[in-house]
Amino acid sequence: MSAKEPETPPLGFGIVGLGLIANFHVRAIAEAGGAKLAGVADTIEARARQFAEANGVPFWTTQVEELVARPDIDVVCITTPSGLHLEPALAAIRAGKHVIVEKPLEITVERIDQMLRAADAAGVRVAAIFQSRFGSGAKTVKAAIDSGRFGRLVLASAYVKWYRKPEYYRGWKGTLSIDGGGALMNQGIHAVDLLQWFAGLPAEVFGWTTRRVHTGIEAEDTVTAALRFPGGALGTIEATTAAYPGWSRRIEICGESGSVVLEDDTIVRWEFRVPQPGDEAILNSAPDRRMGSGAAAPDQISHYGHLLQIRDLIESVRSGRPLAVDGRAARNGVALIRAVYESAARGTPIALR
Repeated sequence: MSAKEPETPPLGFGIVGLGLIANFHVRAIAEAGGAKLAGVADTIEARARQFAEANGVPFWTTQVEELVARPDIDVVCITTPSGLHLEPALAAIRAGKHVIVEKPLEITVERIDQMLRAADAAGVRVAAIFQSRFGSGAKTVKAAIDSGRFGRLVLASAYVKWYRKPEYYRGWKGTLSIDGGGALMNQGIHAVDLLQWFAGLPAEVFGWTTRRVHTGIEAEDTVTAALRFPGGALGTIEATTAAYPGWSRRIEICGESGSVVLEDDTIVRWEFRVPQPGDEAILNSAPDRRMGSGAAAPDQISHYGHLLQIRDLIESVRSGRPLAVDGRAARNGVALIRAVYESAARGTPIALR
């Protein structure tokens, strides 16, 4: 009778920043398997204490350095406001911890590059929360593109016509220094990430931004952009938080041999010149609602996508395989968004660097 192999101890997780989105990480860590939440940190002492007590977390602090120094923490989730990701991420990285960072990874490519250089030097992983890539609909579209079913791409476009109540824009939301932008950087970035994952980064963009309804914020509540891809395909991006009541995110990929429409994570059109076995099943499959939708409110998303990403990180750390969405992949969406903003400010097309 062989001896029982020892069980692999769970990875210890910490969370920095205890706003709304931290609750999604708590649930994902609890359900992931192979993970435990060992500590949390927030600059507001009462919030850190109350969050730890409410979730049965053994350690809380107001000092990031205290959290990342703990030997029982292997991974740190960065859930601070967007433009405040870099500093706690650097503290964790320099302490030898892997990090998983909420979208966007940071609000400028320069700050992202600083984070990635530090991670390379420390030999740790940087994962970015882009849970939309993990949906079954998105993965089906990506596989069809990679297999060449569309032929030459003609148009690749993303539409995020969402609604946010005026009271949503309190504190750092809609600020340039911390939110990094408005409807595109905060709400539209998941669609932007999917679009460039499907079609690649555009070579050139021309953007326009405005404030149509939320006129008291610094950033845009509405943006459009024209795209030109390296292979010759064209496309558009539309994003807003001012369109009541808020519609499903929509991505359209059109090619010479077929076209697809993805609404949230549901494939609503799937039409190809040459049918293949399974096409009808794809089009008629029941929608997978587990990913949720943020069309009308940010708390309507699901923690399911976060669960899949945290599982991916655990498997990556254990096996050494690459992450599904690492820091360099997450950089692309921010580079595209910054190019749209630069174009809108200058009134000229901008080539992506």
